[in-house]
Order: sequence, then C-alpha cells, then structure tokens
Amino acid sequence: MKFFVCLLIGCFWTAGAIAAENVVVTDGDSLEMRNVRIRLEGIDSPEYYQDCRYPNNKKYACGLEAKAYLQSLVDQGKVTCIEQDLDRYQRSLCTCFVTNKIGEKTNINEEMVRAGWAVVYKNKHSDYSAAEEEARAAKRGIWQGKFMKPQLFRILNK
Repeated sequence: MKFFVCLLIGCFWTAGAIAAENVVVTDGDSLEMRNVRIRLEGIDSPEYYQDCRYPNNKKYACGLEAKAYLQSLVDQGKVTCIEQDLDRYQRSLCTCFVTNKIGEKTNINEEMVRAGWAVVYKNKHSDYSAAEEEARAAKRGIWQGKFMKPQLFRILNK
C-alpha cells in the first residue's frame, strides 16, 4: 500500500509508510491507523483474553497488560509505520516507531519485546532476539512467571 506522509517541512510521497497521532490499539501487537489494520511485524503478544501467571501462580490478564503497554507507547507521540508485507488477513505487517515531543524515536515492535509484553516471531524482516533475551533475564512482563506462547494459545483456543 502507498500512503502519503506529511512532515513539518512539507509533504512527500513515501512507499509503504503511514504516520498518525490518533492510533487505535486493538491488542498487544495490533493497531489501526487511518482505517488501516496493522500487525506489528516480528513480534507476537499475548492474546487479548489470554491469562498468564505470576511467580506465586496467581493468574493475571497478560493480554490486557500487553495492550495497555502498547497504548502507553503510542500515547508518547506521533506514530509512523513502515509496511514490510501483508499477512494472510490482509493486515499491513509493519515496523512502527513513536517519536516523542523532544524528537526521540522508539521502535515500538522492539520495545514491546524488550519490556516483556511480546515474544519474537522470527521472519525475514526482523529479529528481536537480543531484546527478548534481555526481557527474559530481567523477568519483565510475561517473563516474570509462567505463560503460554501466544501462537500455541491461539491453536489451543480455536
């Protein structure tokens, strides 16, 4: 897909890029921007209704926690996504970035993994293995206790 991206200095055409300030977070690895459904490429987050367990074995809604963390990231500023491909549901597979008010840019996909709210979903476009290992070692997010990989959870809960 081709989209127009407007910068402060003017507008120019960029293949496969979308920029917006009003972003709808649908779950821990999906967004909607300007009526375009986006799947964060290279990551897999707990499903919206998925539970995980704390170290004391108590359940918590890790899918909702992942969604909330993604929301906190997109709320930091302007989101720009670069389309890598389309998935089988015709969603744009994108690497997305958020630029805050002072111009700092964060790779949202990588940050979701680094914070422990997504696991790596390896493919030809990206590999966030180092961020996943960091999250695992620090016991962040879902790595703090027990969880089922989202892909397996989807298979078992069809």
